[in-house]
Amino acid sequence: MLFTDLNLNNALRNALQDMGFKQPTPIQHRAFATAMSGVDVCGIAQTGTGKTVAYLLPILRQWQFTKDNHPQILIIVPTRELVTQVVATIEQLTAYMTVVTVGVYGGVNINTQKLAVEKKVDILVATPGRLFDLTMNGSLKLKNIKKLVIDEVDELLNLGFRKQLQNILELLPTKRQTLLFSATITDDVATLINEYFKAPVKIEAAPTGTPLENIEQIIYEVPNFYSKVNLLKLLLQQDVTMNKVLVFAGSRAMADQLSDELLPNFEGQYGVIHANKEQNHRFNTVQQFKEGVYKFIIATDIVARGIDIAEVSHVINFDMPNEPENYMHRIGRTGRADKNGIAITFITPKEITYKENVEALMNKTIAVEPLPENLVLSTELTEDEKPKVFVKEIQIKIPKRDDVGPAFHPKSAKNSKVNVVISRKDRMMKKYGKPKTRGQKRK
Repeated sequence: MLFTDLNLNNALRNALQDMGFKQPTPIQHRAFATAMSGVDVCGIAQTGTGKTVAYLLPILRQWQFTKDNHPQILIIVPTRELVTQVVATIEQLTAYMTVVTVGVYGGVNINTQKLAVEKKVDILVATPGRLFDLTMNGSLKLKNIKKLVIDEVDELLNLGFRKQLQNILELLPTKRQTLLFSATITDDVATLINEYFKAPVKIEAAPTGTPLENIEQIIYEVPNFYSKVNLLKLLLQQDVTMNKVLVFAGSRAMADQLSDELLPNFEGQYGVIHANKEQNHRFNTVQQFKEGVYKFIIATDIVARGIDIAEVSHVINFDMPNEPENYMHRIGRTGRADKNGIAITFITPKEITYKENVEALMNKTIAVEPLPENLVLSTELTEDEKPKVFVKEIQIKIPKRDDVGPAFHPKSAKNSKVNVVISRKDRMMKKYGKPKTRGQKRK
């Protein structure tokens, strides 16, 4: 099937042609007719299968111009980066339409965004926190929302947006169409669907945890952190096909530590992205990576969700994530749009359990490759890797002494003064040698 076979208008067909899209992915094909029918939709597909276009095409096909300034379509996403990406995709798809799209997210001046949403807005893309703030201060009205899309809802809940998301859902008109698209459906997500969806139709392009067939997965077993660093350096230097690589680290501290280790060999060839980096830095890093200025990016899971960077040749998991779903999102950054990709993971003996959890989720064994012959295995250990010696603290009970006295000793003669109260009569007698009266009382 081609996009031309779908019930699209000329504006969308021309935009898709400009974007080079000819054939819809399974989730795009299956979601289109169902979403066009007006029912609530719950779409499940692996990362990298085109979920964004899957929900945008039907809602843009049904969009109608209105003179009202309040938005008709609301799209909620978990991260600032995803807001920017969704807005960019909408602008591409609406190149031949008069649709006003605005994206709002936290971490920047809210006053600028207040001015933007107070003007004409047709489609609003937002993170839950900033969306709720703009609604509460009266800048944004949600009374005209006809289509609601919640993208990557499992990540929204993981990031702690549950309460804000529930508050927003309570503010929306009850007469609306709600579409949910994600790669995984957790118990929390299922609860949310039961509470706020009206008999949703479930569209599953592939079961949760199904790996993309065009992604080759490889595992290298290495003993420690510094051996991983040596292996990463070796692969980046010797494999000429590694021209656009995403390197995932398990934490911000590990990302920074890895950056310090790679700096002498790859200065100016890579960037680092994690939550402690400023927003402009993160945007600029992604842009330089897209343009080929950077050969690779070191990142935490902040970019594992929803960031569409074309033609990523390799994903390297410097460590195996402890949540198997995060592994699926990471490797989904490569092999996009039916192109081939390679996902390489380094694991230490402590990470074997995480590997087994991933394999159980995928119902597939990942091939373990032998280490390169010229790899130098390090014996140096980080503080976390050094064996911990736990010495039991023995409490020694001191025996009671018999030669000690009471805790409180009698005062010395100097400090044993007794307060004596002397009457006025006696004081006067001592001073004047005779009784002294105050004078006779008047009769």
